[in-house]
Amino acid sequence: MAKKPIPSIRINPMKVEPEWLVDKLSEEGWELERIPWYDYGCRVIRGPERLGNTPWHQLGLYYVQEAASMIPPVVLRPEPGLKILDLAASPGSKATQIAEMMSFKGLLIANDVNPARVDALAANVQRMGSLNVVVTISDGRRAPQKFGYNVFDKVILDAPCSSLGEVRRSWGALARWSPKSVNKISKLQVSLAKAAYQTLKPGGLMVYSTCTLEPKENEWVVYNLVRMGAIIEKPEIRGLKWRPGLEGWMNWEFGKEMKRTMRVYPQDNDTLGFYVALLRKPT
Repeated sequence: MAKKPIPSIRINPMKVEPEWLVDKLSEEGWELERIPWYDYGCRVIRGPERLGNTPWHQLGLYYVQEAASMIPPVVLRPEPGLKILDLAASPGSKATQIAEMMSFKGLLIANDVNPARVDALAANVQRMGSLNVVVTISDGRRAPQKFGYNVFDKVILDAPCSSLGEVRRSWGALARWSPKSVNKISKLQVSLAKAAYQTLKPGGLMVYSTCTLEPKENEWVVYNLVRMGAIIEKPEIRGLKWRPGLEGWMNWEFGKEMKRTMRVYPQDNDTLGFYVALLRKPT
């Protein structure tokens, strides 16, 4: 946990042939290692300069993105032609990844509530050339009123969280942690998750994810969606070691189906900590 994770990038296959970029970066002195759970992800073992300083980054040929952060879009399985909502999209790592997985065909709404963060989101969408993305600013808790009920084929909520899964990268999250702060953010997460679920079409899929391992920010939130009728699906993802979600915690009983959700511990894949749940809305 004390060792910082290896930096990683996500190659943009809509702008460049991945093998060409890997070869080019290798010629320039970068040592890359493929990430097994995403075809266009690479760990950067070493390199001659900062990843954000290269012309290839400025051209949108790759996005600097932590390896575990690539998991939620893979679990969502976006396809060309769908209508998808990313409810808390800033700064745009998952939104641009989803757009690329859609081959820039269909519609992806990338929303965030914070105007300053939306500026970063819009800049990344433009840099990556994500032509099918519409950036919006609104309170995600009012998503059904903003976008409509039962309208999206797929929805992703990478929720604001306590970020405890990022402790190995920065101790700041641990310094800010308190039971009071977790309770406060959990209430927000439940509100956002319920709103996101309401925008999902019957039969549609939703991913809920966080970069924390706090049960009240993860299983508890998903449990609230199950109480609304959501069905937890087992994710399909190769090359990743993950552990089942908690059936219960302290005095809470979440149910055996919670074992189909994913806990990604830092030591298992040399990543940050992550939680991912895949849910289906019944028809």
